[in-house]
Order: sequence, then structure tokens, then C-alpha cells
Amino acid sequence: MTGYGKGQTSHNGRQVTIEVKAVNHRFLDLNLKLPKGFLFLDDLIRKTLAKVVSRGHLDVYITYDNQSEDKGSYVCNNQLGKDFYFLGELLSREIGIENDLTISSIMKAPDVLERVMPEENEEELKNLVVLSLASALTSLEEMRIAEGAEIKKDLASKLDVLKKIRDEIEKLAPKVEADYRLKLTQRISEYLAMPELDEQRIATEVALFSDRCAIDEELTRLKSHFKQFDVLLASDEPTGRKLDFLLQEINRETNTIGSKANFIDITNLVLKMKNEIEKIREQVQNIE
Repeated sequence: MTGYGKGQTSHNGRQVTIEVKAVNHRFLDLNLKLPKGFLFLDDLIRKTLAKVVSRGHLDVYITYDNQSEDKGSYVCNNQLGKDFYFLGELLSREIGIENDLTISSIMKAPDVLERVMPEENEEELKNLVVLSLASALTSLEEMRIAEGAEIKKDLASKLDVLKKIRDEIEKLAPKVEADYRLKLTQRISEYLAMPELDEQRIATEVALFSDRCAIDEELTRLKSHFKQFDVLLASDEPTGRKLDFLLQEINRETNTIGSKANFIDITNLVLKMKNEIEKIREQVQNIE
């Protein structure tokens, strides 16, 4: 499921901002962008996210702004500064141009001056991250809940379509045997050109066909699967994977009905059902 959340916490001139962006994914996939000095919190952040989100790709961006009075200090790499100066002298003598290096230009050279930040209080950073992450996840969940409500309505609507198609198939099921009896009688009559046929043999053949093509069990299991689907839709727990599995079972029973019931009207209904199942499958991939 998709969503976006942002949390920000400040204390003693230090500010942590966390942004969480979620998109659809079959499993939980976390991508963390942490500033330097925050790697010790990587495991804590991942575990916290996993408690709230069980499915989806999450991009987590953490930024840190230190505006405290302790700005740290600068350290000068004296040896590196001397190297710059003497190299400049050598080059000056080599090409005959005056060495115009100054202290200020040398100090601007890369790595001559290095800013040393004060050692951070890890416990304080941890508290800032925990509070910011909680705020970000709260706003993320609000968006995901709103989206989930819309998806739930859509799935319930599509499930109603499946229920109606199943009921139509159930009404047509008795016609399969009658249709086969008629076709079988016509074929035998045409092949043998017999005015009278052995009704007992036809009845036996039809009975065997009916047994092979009976779809009562599949229709019963479909009704059961639909009830389970309704229960899962009403649940407050993560149900994405369960719905995905249940949908596979619904699809399996539908395929079996299509292969067993050699009747054009039922075949057309099976095709409609499979089309709706595919629509539901696409939505189920989007939910947790």
C-alpha cells in the first residue's frame, strides 16, 4: 500500500527529520538513508518499521541538523600545509614565476583544515529518532488506512460479482446433463440411423458423464472460500498474504469448473469469473 509520513523532533539545538515513503510490494523491503553517525540505530529503525508495516517497499530518509552552541573546532594539518607551500616553491623556481602562495590560500587547500564536530550523545540521538519515527509512521498509517478503506470497498464489490456468477453457474449445472443427453442421442441416431435407441445404454452413458462432470463440490468450496474472503476483509489484522492464498484456491476451483462442465454457457461464466479474479489479484497485491 502507498503512503507518505513525516516526523520531526528538536531538542537542545539538534533536529531530526524522518520521511517515510511506502509503495506496493509483495514483501517488506526497507531502504534506509541514514546520516553519518546514525548507523548504530539501523537495527532499531528496521525493527520499529517491521512492527508497523508487514508488506511494502519503504524508503526512509533521515536528516540531522545540529544548531547547538557547540559547533566543534578546526584542526590544521600542518604537514599538509607545508607540503603545499614547498611544492609551490619548487614549481615557482622550475618555471621562473613568483610564488604567490599565502597562508589563507594554503588553508583553503583540500584537507588542510578539518572541522572536528563534538562527540554526539547517542542516547539523545536515539530519543530524537524514536520520536520522529513514531510521528512519521502515524501520519503514514493515516494515509494507508484511508487507502485501505477504499480498496476494501472495491474488493467487496468485486467479490459480490464473483458470488453472483457462481450462483448463475449453480443454476445452469443441472442443464449440463440434459444437454449431454440430447447431444448424445442425436449423435447415436445420426451414426446408426436407428429409429429407436437403447434408452438404458444412453442413461448409463449420461450417468457416467454426469459423474465426471459434476461441479457440486467445486461450487460448495467456492461458497466457503467467499465466506472466508468476507471474514478476512472484515479483519483488522494484516491479511494480504492470506487473501492472496485464498484467491489462488478460488482460481483453482474456477478452473476445475471450466474443465469439467462441458457447457458453453458455463464456460462463458467461468471466463467472466476469471476476469474478475484477475482484477482482485491486482488489488490484493496492494494491501498489507
